[in-house]
Amino acid sequence: MTGMEILGPAVALMIWTMIIWAWMYVTRIPAMTKAKVDVDRLVNDPQVSLDSELPAEVQWKAHNYNHLHEAPTLFYAVAIVLAIIGHGDGMNAFLAWIYVGLRVVHSLVQVTANKVMVRFVLFLLSSLVLIVLIFHAAVSIFDIHL
Repeated sequence: MTGMEILGPAVALMIWTMIIWAWMYVTRIPAMTKAKVDVDRLVNDPQVSLDSELPAEVQWKAHNYNHLHEAPTLFYAVAIVLAIIGHGDGMNAFLAWIYVGLRVVHSLVQVTANKVMVRFVLFLLSSLVLIVLIFHAAVSIFDIHL
């Protein structure tokens, strides 16, 4: 069907998000056990958080999992809009794959070395790609003639 190619990168990012989810739990649960985290205290004491109880390297996965639910939500929305209006092929699908690639690299940096400036550049680049996709959707939806 015309315009549906963009759904491939959207599903790929969903799969990646679930990979990070699994990675988070595979590292977090053993770390919680090792640190003897009292989950009742964690829930009831606002001064206690997993960030204060677990090593930073373990929490990086959780932070990235959260990040994959922030800006990518706009990506999913614009991908669906572009697919519905038949503009999810060609350049828009290519840009969507670039977006997903940048987000995957961002994740890998965050969950391993967590170099903030590298992450920032990757986030900035992915955001610019997302802005272009949103612009393309707006031009089509609002019938803007440039």
